[in-house]
Amino acid sequence: MRRRADHHERQSERRARTRRLIELGGLVQKAGLVELTGDDRNVLFGGFLLVSEMLRSDRRDAVLAVLERKGRRGFRGDKESATDEAPTSW
Repeated sequence: MRRRADHHERQSERRARTRRLIELGGLVQKAGLVELTGDDRNVLFGGFLLVSEMLRSDRRDAVLAVLERKGRRGFRGDKESATDEAPTSW
């Protein structure tokens, strides 16, 4: 009985992980990154690494604030202003 419960728990965890990964892929699509990069996985991954580097910097809080604001506006469909650009030096 315990074995069946363990299997069910692992299966539920895998499904939750798969759903999360699909949702994250949807964000890549929604941001237009697939078209803008020609579906180049190296470019996409490089962009993610760049964001990761920015979030590891001493400007983490400022970068997070800009990204959160851009994301919120993006979900609402608002036009973003030039003043919302992320800091370029980190």
